[in-house]
Amino acid sequence: MFRILHDERSGELSYLLADTGAREAVLVDPHSRDLPVLQALLNERDLRLRWVLRTHQHDPLQPLEFAQLGRLGAPVVQGEPREGAHPVADGDLLPFGHEFLRVLATPGHTTDCLSFAWRDRVFCGGLLAVDACPHQPHPAEPAALWDSVTQRIFTLPDETLLFGGHEKRARAVSTVLEQRRWHPFFAATTRDEYLAHVARLESTAIRAVDESTASASHALA
Repeated sequence: MFRILHDERSGELSYLLADTGAREAVLVDPHSRDLPVLQALLNERDLRLRWVLRTHQHDPLQPLEFAQLGRLGAPVVQGEPREGAHPVADGDLLPFGHEFLRVLATPGHTTDCLSFAWRDRVFCGGLLAVDACPHQPHPAEPAALWDSVTQRIFTLPDETLLFGGHEKRARAVSTVLEQRRWHPFFAATTRDEYLAHVARLESTAIRAVDESTASASHALA
């Protein structure tokens, strides 16, 4: 069983994977606002949640998110170490029923980003959403992101399906071949050109913050 959950307002995507024979399931990048829906999906098929997997998180902006996801009753796996999180390392296997996911360390979008490989699919969160994440307009570690994408993701077989955490132009899935050829930041460019592009994003974001702060200060004067 495989289900995609799409939040039309934010563009964020979550995924439900399940071995219905063994009645075990995994959630990838769930959001606490969706807890009633997620619990209903699990109850509908009488599924036991085995893992809650987070490719990345923006907990400083959502300080209650981690604790609320814990209410699902399954270990929460994420790259960023914190009390209560289930620690994993690159290459670890996470079983559910007769299936398993493989952990890929893919830092860059945030410092401790993870991706999760299952069958012919990779759930890569915000890895390819260089400028499309509503919570973070540019990568936390641009050089690490380049390495994660070009050396980990783009070396996978062409037909590997890539599922992101943020849809763009109403698309939820692509392939390694497509992204390697057409991604606006990583295709047909050098590492230095990519870093220069990201630096411009960072400058734009800083100017926007400065302008917003100046406008607020002027309004209060």
